[in-house]
Amino acid sequence: MNWFPIFYREILLFRRRLLRLGYVVSALFSPMLYLLAFGLGLGKRVTIAGGTYLDYLLPGLIAMTSMTNSYTWIATSMTVGRLHFRTFQVYIQAPVTATDIVVGQILAGMVRGLFASGILLGLGLFLATGLHLNLMFFLVLLLNCLVFAAFGVILGMKSRSHEDTATFTNFFIMPMAFFCGTFFPVDEMPWLLRDIIKALPLTHTNHLLRYPFWNLESLGSLALLSAYGVVCLALGIIIIRRYSE
Repeated sequence: MNWFPIFYREILLFRRRLLRLGYVVSALFSPMLYLLAFGLGLGKRVTIAGGTYLDYLLPGLIAMTSMTNSYTWIATSMTVGRLHFRTFQVYIQAPVTATDIVVGQILAGMVRGLFASGILLGLGLFLATGLHLNLMFFLVLLLNCLVFAAFGVILGMKSRSHEDTATFTNFFIMPMAFFCGTFFPVDEMPWLLRDIIKALPLTHTNHLLRYPFWNLESLGSLALLSAYGVVCLALGIIIIRRYSE
């Protein structure tokens, strides 16, 4: 349980920010904007994948929200704490292992991702009828938060400046948010990009949140997401063990 103090510290910081209305608004601004502009604007007029566009869009927005909130806080806080405030170095000097640091940070990132996506999910229950809320749905949501929080740890440790974090976000996280099936099916993409997009984790999260059924295709996507999580967790631990600055 040596990871708990690290997790608890991050949650205390998160709780302080929750008291500011601006934080909650900023965490949900983009998905709410897309929901209002596309979901409510086109939701009842356009059909896609056998249902309304709103039913198609909402699981994608939940996946995107869990991704961005799990990833952004961890990547930014670790970069700033390591390079500017030097608070990360306290963890290195403390009697905790690299695994404890990674687990504490990832769990804190998952809480933030689940908080933001949970609010959007709660709103969506009043707007959409096509959500399938079952064990797989919530398991995939947890796993998606884990994968991108672990991405945040890796990037937070490897970034040499705050600009590096922003660059990675702009060239990897944002394109993934738009092209991995959030707003339209991946099969609509050019065939040259289709195979690359289908290998990205958010694509499988989007698919599983829309069709959370226990079949071979879903199990394959679940296994791939799990593999991403294990690899990113292991990389984060290795990077922190080798950390020297």
